[in-house]
Amino acid sequence: MKKIFLLAQTWIMLTMLFSCNTKEMTPVYETTRAQIGSISNAVTATGTVEPIKQVEVGTQVSGIISKIYVDYNSEVKTGQLIAEIDRSVLETELESSKANLNSSKAEYDYQTANYNRIKGLYDKELISQSEYDQAFNAYSKATYSYTQAKSNYQKAERNIGYTWIYSPIDGVVLSRAVDEGQTVAAGFSTPTLFTIANDLKKMQVIADVDEADIGQVLEGQHVVFSVDAFPEDQFEGTVIQVRLLATTTSNVVTYEVVIDAPNPDLKLKPGLTAEVNIYTLNKENIMTVPVRALRFVPGEYTGNIPETHVFVQNPEGGIEAREVIVGVSDGIYTEIIDGLSIEEKVMIGIQLSGSIKGVPGSSSNAPDDKENNGSNSPFMPPRPGQERNVRTK
Repeated sequence: MKKIFLLAQTWIMLTMLFSCNTKEMTPVYETTRAQIGSISNAVTATGTVEPIKQVEVGTQVSGIISKIYVDYNSEVKTGQLIAEIDRSVLETELESSKANLNSSKAEYDYQTANYNRIKGLYDKELISQSEYDQAFNAYSKATYSYTQAKSNYQKAERNIGYTWIYSPIDGVVLSRAVDEGQTVAAGFSTPTLFTIANDLKKMQVIADVDEADIGQVLEGQHVVFSVDAFPEDQFEGTVIQVRLLATTTSNVVTYEVVIDAPNPDLKLKPGLTAEVNIYTLNKENIMTVPVRALRFVPGEYTGNIPETHVFVQNPEGGIEAREVIVGVSDGIYTEIIDGLSIEEKVMIGIQLSGSIKGVPGSSSNAPDDKENNGSNSPFMPPRPGQERNVRTK
């Protein structure tokens, strides 16, 4: 009987204890401060580093390369001799053209004199029409042959001049496509012997921008790009041209954007692949708040809520819906033009926390605003100015 009494007494004590230990839930508002910052948007693309001016040097005559005076990376000046083509065949052609010219000239002189004589007789009606026609025909053929011979001779002389190959610009030899002793053949497509870049200290990036982004790209926009050759370096440039011709590859439409890229240290090499960021928006020294602040609405708030708003905590701990005027946004932060002051707290989220009354050692897991300026998770660093604040009832 005594044992039953003790069990009943223990049950009553436990029931009273747990009936008193109720858990009260307190809303915990996550807040951050309006701060001065910057907002930027960028279009990403892939491009190729190229010299601003690049010339392919070819030949207009066929022959064997007899001399080469430059190699890869050689610096050249305008008018500098860089190669020669063997002239033996062309010199023979020149001599043949000269002989043909002399023969044609002799015939032309004879037929000219004969025509003048026949014409004088014809004018005096001393010869027939047929004799005059024969003389005129011979004179015309001689004139044509002499003119053609002169043209052939001039062409042969000009071809001799083409055997000396000169650099058309000041620059650096990027490529050499021939060796001494190699035969080159000139035709409808001039063969390329050398490629010369004008000034490697002034480079450009040709970036392929997707059609979905090209509408945001304008001349004069700031560009930052990197290359795999120097992964730790950031290079800067400016958009100087947005080309209108579209390129379609595997049903993907892109447009070429030309970016000026100064290269004073000569780190950028022709042909390097560049990862490009074109800044289509860049505003600095503006008041910003997280985009979350413009979307958050406390569940228990019953007052009027403006269309564009943030919720702020007043010094007494109450909640106020504040109308604001917003500007640009990058999807994470939004510019606040009017309606807030710097360092004013805005709410960006809520969580529930509580404590069990009457149980020693239990406490709320809600962080105090003065002691914890971090985020909800101990593993996530806080944004600048971000705090948590326990709302007092």
